[in-house]
Amino acid sequence: MLLPSPRGAVSAALASCLLHGDEPDALNDLVEAALVLVDDLITDDDIQISLFMLYELHYLGFDDVDDALEWNPELLRARARIEARLEEQLRTSVSVTEHPLPTVDAVAGALFRMTAPTAGPGLSRYVAKKAGEQQLRELLLHRSVYQLKEADPHTWAIPRLSGVPKAALVEVQTDEYGNGRPELMHSALFARTMRALGLNDDYGHYVDQLPAVTLASLNTMSMFGLHRRLRGAIAGHLAAVEMTSSIPNRLYGDGFRRLGHDSDTTLYFDEHVEADAVHEQIAGRDLAGALAEASPELLDDILFGAASCLLLDDLVAQHLLTAWRNGESSLRAPGEPRLGARERTRSRVPGHYHG
Repeated sequence: MLLPSPRGAVSAALASCLLHGDEPDALNDLVEAALVLVDDLITDDDIQISLFMLYELHYLGFDDVDDALEWNPELLRARARIEARLEEQLRTSVSVTEHPLPTVDAVAGALFRMTAPTAGPGLSRYVAKKAGEQQLRELLLHRSVYQLKEADPHTWAIPRLSGVPKAALVEVQTDEYGNGRPELMHSALFARTMRALGLNDDYGHYVDQLPAVTLASLNTMSMFGLHRRLRGAIAGHLAAVEMTSSIPNRLYGDGFRRLGHDSDTTLYFDEHVEADAVHEQIAGRDLAGALAEASPELLDDILFGAASCLLLDDLVAQHLLTAWRNGESSLRAPGEPRLGARERTRSRVPGHYHG
């Protein structure tokens, strides 16, 4: 994956640090200034693409960036500043109406009520009944930024748990990774669906077209997973993911079948209908519920993580539905063509950089 295109002063300065080895001091000053001016980090393209770039250093990295920068202290400091504001915004934005006892049954029950399907139109119902071929492609592009590395953000929590919650997380993740068969990894199944619609299945290929709200959903997972103090939040997040997966994926599959796509194309969605019906019980009871029972001090964060997942899913869905109902694309307008690594190193001026 090549470094994405900058979307403002912060991401341009970050790109210059990553590509050319510029000192990050100026970057931290820009982050501080930006955070004073930005009211909504979730919809700010410059902040979210910057956070995405910083987090990706801990995953597969970038072809044109030195891997040693993963632990650069100044880059970590810039990331921490953005994370603090993002977490603050999420904590003031989410709604948690239940405060159950820290027992397996009580916590699982609260999570199932939080994630219960709602009546009325939604993204998955729209896809099932109305979406056209181009809108199906856009749906896959939005989801590709997570689905092509599905399970990785939640896997960060494994070494931070013990006992029943750890075993439960490993059980869920083992299924996500295909039970040892690479062709059955959920990321591989999603890639198959993308290819069936004529899309490029290289991870990150479409990131320049994805709006801030889509990146914020992925970035929040990474933030929860990469911080031990937020292990309750990543457990609650995964529980919410699994509890809200089975029915929507059935409807997504119906939308693809409605437009004539075969079972090979819908395999990803069909697999999740069955698998996540099991995973929701494991994640709700044995992961989140058992974690709250073993560590009651994590209960609030478990509920916070679940609520954050639901909030961001709703914001992404609203973005797509608003665009589609207005007859518009939900994607960002294509930017300048990507330049190869050699071409990009010729220009050290951030404003002239094209990702």
